[in-house]
Amino acid sequence: MTLVKINYRDVDGKERVWEGVERKTRAAGSSVDAVHIIAVIKKDTGLELLLQRQFRPAVGKVCIELPAGLIDKNETVEQCAVRELAEETGYVGTVKPNPGNRRKLYGAPGFSNSCSVMIHVDIDMGAKENRNPKPRLEEGEFIECFSLPLDSLHVELERLEIDGFAIDGRLGSLVEGLQMSQTWQAYD
Repeated sequence: MTLVKINYRDVDGKERVWEGVERKTRAAGSSVDAVHIIAVIKKDTGLELLLQRQFRPAVGKVCIELPAGLIDKNETVEQCAVRELAEETGYVGTVKPNPGNRRKLYGAPGFSNSCSVMIHVDIDMGAKENRNPKPRLEEGEFIECFSLPLDSLHVELERLEIDGFAIDGRLGSLVEGLQMSQTWQAYD
């Protein structure tokens, strides 16, 4: 990433300068930098969302996040999701079909051009390779995987935040959306 000054004309025609950060790792031919993986695990006790704990120096805290990663050269977003899932969690998964275009998500558009997509991945817990998953982390990566029940994600994230963890914005937005849909169903 690099710091940039962006010259632009505002809605009133006035020349302005905006300071931000530009990601320099976007693979040629890709319109996004990264993927975030939504992987639901089917357990005997119900459905759980696969998550990670990872220290993030920029916020000085361990963050609770979805598995994610940067897209490599000549790699599709689907290939990236399967690779990153295996590397960071040890799980082997398959990408769920997407009937439409994947929405680009700009995590901090007031600050950076970085964008990602969310990829839904199925994990077959009956598969031999998923019985005892072993992550293949890169040097310097310290990621701990865990899962939380879908039906209590909102409460569990509140508890984790109270315990001092930072909640990644994409995960927080996903969980808020789930909570809102449950709340709105109560009005029907």
